[in-house]
Amino acid sequence: MNAARPSSAHFSEDDRRAMRRALELAERGLATTHPNPRVGCVLTKEGRTVGEGWHEWAGEPHAEVMALKAAGTEAAGATAYVTLEPCSHQGRTPPCAEALIAARVKRVVFAINDPDPRVDGRGAERLRAAGIEVESGLMQSEAAELNAGFIKRAAHGRPWVRLKLAMSLDGRTALANGASQWITGEAAREDVQRWRARSSAVLTGIGTVLADDPRLDVRLRMPRPRPPLRVVLDGALRTPPDARLFESGGKVWIFADSAADPARRSALEARGAHIELVPSTGRLDLRQVLARLSLDQMNEIHVEAGPTLAGAMIRERIADELLIYVAPILLGPQGRPLADLPRLEALADAPRFEIVESAAIGPDLRVRVRPRVAGPDGPEQGARQA
Repeated sequence: MNAARPSSAHFSEDDRRAMRRALELAERGLATTHPNPRVGCVLTKEGRTVGEGWHEWAGEPHAEVMALKAAGTEAAGATAYVTLEPCSHQGRTPPCAEALIAARVKRVVFAINDPDPRVDGRGAERLRAAGIEVESGLMQSEAAELNAGFIKRAAHGRPWVRLKLAMSLDGRTALANGASQWITGEAAREDVQRWRARSSAVLTGIGTVLADDPRLDVRLRMPRPRPPLRVVLDGALRTPPDARLFESGGKVWIFADSAADPARRSALEARGAHIELVPSTGRLDLRQVLARLSLDQMNEIHVEAGPTLAGAMIRERIADELLIYVAPILLGPQGRPLADLPRLEALADAPRFEIVESAAIGPDLRVRVRPRVAGPDGPEQGARQA
């Protein structure tokens, strides 16, 4: 169903201002709405804002309902600006399209259509059938960016994969002896915590577990925190039962080869780990891993791994985005590389990326890049793609 029916109408500056505010509100749910999308809503009437709301927690009222509650009787005759098409189905909460109709709003402007097949145009059509003016496409790139993982999962059956890396100016992640703590400064490490907090899962490989014994948890003070799922790719189940992964609570999933030692599996399950068996030909099938995580409604996967897994994700075009922290130091040619990639004979064969954001984080630089070439799951992934 073609949901959006993008309007060719010229949106006014008031429209843009209201939608910009709705996007700001939606961002407040970055770390709390999983597995739902982040959505904001603003109601205006005669040039005044009469109600605002955002989806705060999964299972609780959606953005439109919160804004309508704030507006009260002022909602009648108002324009509703929503960052995502209002839902039309009964889930854990009632359909938002019906709430807007019952409140007698006059006009609804939404940024992007909802890719969820239970909605995907039905919300917009239900509003139009009730005589409400509906327009879409306002600030759609910004709205899609906010819910890149939700959209990716709905459209392609796999999560958005964000590969976090930290390196020196000469592209090294550690000294030759493996020492890497700390390449980047405290501000960058705190920034990484925020990216973890907004993710559905934090994933690493067994090499990182054995070398660094990470916790992979979120160490930010947050109200009602939702700890992301922690995932380890460990074909032979070499994860130590006393690893720090098991100390901080929350769920731990370990993906292993079906031929892994049953005794090791039992020992890890006794520590609370959930073991998922996936096909392997010497290395776990990464697409099978992502498909399984998608079934468990994982939207964004935050990956922190060494050069082997990082290189595999880049080679197989699985990484939708690279989140790179660059420290102003040099480690020399003996240092460990950013990613294990095959030898290139021509520059034309080099993986190419597009910079979508750069920002100073304390003394370091954070750069986000996305592949420029078309991947097997969809169109070219550039700066404007979600």
